[in-house]
Amino acid sequence: MSVHTENKKKVTTLQLKKMKQSGEKISMLTAYDFTTAQIIDAAGIDVVLVGDSASNTMMGNPTTLGITLDHMIHYGRSVVNATKRALVIVDMPFGTVSGNPMKSLDAAIRMMQETGADAIKIEGGLEIKDDVKKIIDAGIPVMAHLGLMPQSINKYGTYAIRGKDEVEAQKLMDDCLLMEELGAFGILLEKIPAKLATTISEKITIPTIGIGAGSGTDGQVLVIQDALGMNKEFSPKFLRRYADLSAIMTEATQHYIADVKAKNFPNENESY
Repeated sequence: MSVHTENKKKVTTLQLKKMKQSGEKISMLTAYDFTTAQIIDAAGIDVVLVGDSASNTMMGNPTTLGITLDHMIHYGRSVVNATKRALVIVDMPFGTVSGNPMKSLDAAIRMMQETGADAIKIEGGLEIKDDVKKIIDAGIPVMAHLGLMPQSINKYGTYAIRGKDEVEAQKLMDDCLLMEELGAFGILLEKIPAKLATTISEKITIPTIGIGAGSGTDGQVLVIQDALGMNKEFSPKFLRRYADLSAIMTEATQHYIADVKAKNFPNENESY
């Protein structure tokens, strides 16, 4: 299947809300570099997320905590430079939105100015409501991130599913309603029960994007390396691989090595 994006208008936050209202699902993938972003944008993806998962996928860190604002600006700018149609959202990394509204706003302004992104994504709920309000009131579009929040790994000590018990589920619902009230244009729900994600999606008027949250959300997101099968060691229940790029890249690299060793590359047609 091919999706032609010629003459299609730039995706906006308003368009995402209209997609929710019409029942059209929203597609989102991560990207961290120019070439990947260019390919998935041309393929017709609705939203490109420059996630702080770059800490893992691009830098080799064990958690998302090791990536800085400078790093995220670098990755964000690269993706924005490649993207013509998709909405580009960049993650605010750990420590940049943490209970000091003016400091958080300064970081958010810098992110928007230096990347050219369309919006930012922020992990957290009630505890950062003043920060989120300050940022949104300044005219910066915010997608909230609730449920499993990888930046809080040291607080919880596990990446286990969130919202399974009644108290946690109610807290999650309350946080979603709060983020909608504050003016967030959407909410990413990570690793929560499918029934809860569906209930939240039906309760709020802004779009929900799920990862490990079932099919009842208004859209889905995957990390590009996971979706393309580049990381065989990562195999959670929610992941569907759409290619085995690890095998393709390995075979191509081995073929190249063999050609070089056998003096088959370059040949006469590949030489000046």
